[in-house]
Amino acid sequence: MQENIAIRNPATGAVEATLTSTTTIELDVMAAILKQGQRKWAKVPLQDRLNCIFRFGQLISANKQELAEILTTETGKPITQSLNEIGGAQNRIEHLRQNAAKWLSEEVIVGEGATLESIRYEPLGVIANISAWNFPYNVGFNVFLYALVAGNSVLYKPSEFATLTGQQFAKYLYQAGIPDDIFKCVVGDGETGQYILSLPLDGYFFTGSYKTGLHIAKTVAHKLVPVQLELGGKDPLYVADDVTDIEQAAVSAAEGAFYNNGQSCCAVERIYVSEKIYDKFVEAFVAEVASYKVGDPMTVDTFIGPLTRAAQLTVLSDQVKDALEKGARLRLGGHALQGKGYYYAPTVFEHCDHSMALMIDETFGPLIGIQKVSSDEEAIGLMQDTAYGLTAAVFSSDRNRAMRILDQMDTGTVYWNCCDRVSPNVPWSGRRNSGLGSTLSAQGIRAFVQPKAYHLRP
Repeated sequence: MQENIAIRNPATGAVEATLTSTTTIELDVMAAILKQGQRKWAKVPLQDRLNCIFRFGQLISANKQELAEILTTETGKPITQSLNEIGGAQNRIEHLRQNAAKWLSEEVIVGEGATLESIRYEPLGVIANISAWNFPYNVGFNVFLYALVAGNSVLYKPSEFATLTGQQFAKYLYQAGIPDDIFKCVVGDGETGQYILSLPLDGYFFTGSYKTGLHIAKTVAHKLVPVQLELGGKDPLYVADDVTDIEQAAVSAAEGAFYNNGQSCCAVERIYVSEKIYDKFVEAFVAEVASYKVGDPMTVDTFIGPLTRAAQLTVLSDQVKDALEKGARLRLGGHALQGKGYYYAPTVFEHCDHSMALMIDETFGPLIGIQKVSSDEEAIGLMQDTAYGLTAAVFSSDRNRAMRILDQMDTGTVYWNCCDRVSPNVPWSGRRNSGLGSTLSAQGIRAFVQPKAYHLRP
């Protein structure tokens, strides 16, 4: 296991901090401490646990500028988008405030008669939260806040690309009243994550790539404990010929594809457009993307910052080369930017097809392919042509038409006239290569408990 983790600023490539990795001995001790602490934490009244989470939210809000600067420094996310993420993640806390008691309290099923029947919901125990760098507040809060409220203790491993942010979570959770034997933040890379899989834990919750998620599922399968995987996507958007405002549709599609530099699991990654409006849509789309300011992520009007990971530059370059060789037309970008940092020019291709990697393989960057279709049926077939199943979107003025298409999508989430959106009120889940299980909604609250049935004869 490597001894140190270098935190690099993606905008400059410079090392901002060097952290010492958590050792295997320390991980063993953490797991034991969390096991002992969880037994006490589970006995703390639910409202008291919730109050700690409320205070945590208040502390995060009070320090959001500093926290946003930390997030931007280590991930390259534009500062305005970092602030948006921190502010938006608060809706998870509000969701818990409104719903946790309802979904975690005992349910009386049969309250009269010879045998009384009820269900109680008990915490899983000690869970591992192996989290992601692209939206550490959103995907982290989806797991560790809900787990803590449900009475679990948490071994939290932030991505090595968002470790400073993970340490801030621990800092403010402790200040909010979460005991230090209930939440532990780990420092480390994939080797550290691998060792966590060997620990005697009671559940594993991972956000990241399909390849790593599959490895985790196989590695811990013998333990027969809950495993939830929030994985990647190749999310399609279909723009039908009846959209009332083509330019606005192009603006919305572009934001869905390029927000956070396209580094979102549910970013739009492929676009299908009716041949009747294709040319007009493409021109509006290219114009919108060309207007995005690329530059210093600490500047408030920057929309496109650097990629978080330098290795992704190669993935994008390979997809661009493949598309060009197979006849796609490059309309914008198509190259890394010169100078410091991991910058790639926002890139738009048209006249794409499914022989090209950018329409099939996950991109996770500022690159999009657009394909012309002649009918809804053709669009449906192309949207379905994927191993992923996270989200799918349709832009249309006809709700019935859109619903007919969306009902045929084998995805966890569908959108009509919107995209790249998450709400705590409804489940966030993937199908096939996009994952297992659900966070958020009532299902996301109960993901961190196990039912116990009571049969009682007075």
